[in-house]
Amino acid sequence: MPTFVYMTRCDGCGECVDICPSDIMHIDSTYRRAYNIEPNMCWECYSCVKACPQNAIDCRGYADFAPMGHSVRVLREEDKGTISWRIKFRDGREKNFVSPIRTTPWDSIPSPADLAVPSPEALNSQELANEPADLHIEALPALSPRQAKED
Repeated sequence: MPTFVYMTRCDGCGECVDICPSDIMHIDSTYRRAYNIEPNMCWECYSCVKACPQNAIDCRGYADFAPMGHSVRVLREEDKGTISWRIKFRDGREKNFVSPIRTTPWDSIPSPADLAVPSPEALNSQELANEPADLHIEALPALSPRQAKED
């Protein structure tokens, strides 16, 4: 089941429209409320659910974490920098998950095109681009070849 909007909660801010990767969230011109124009094309990526400041958008949970007959509620708490997921199962049990959200300003992280071209040594390294500098550490922890062989 794709995303759906609780019309009584939606204020038509457009956050879901801006973030939807498949461009299927739109604002109704008459009612100024968001809606999914093509439910069959919804990726169920939860981008709109997480972005909605009014908690007006819902989506079914995936079977791997919430089986049939459940309900999933998402609560975005900007002041805490978290997203909380509450899953209620058919038998009444509830599970709560809290995840951090991005708290850096948009466009504050450079795109890969803005970064320097890696050296040939960096391309042969096991480190990811700009590690450890972006982690604000001198070096990544590593085992010596001798330690790796000891088990």
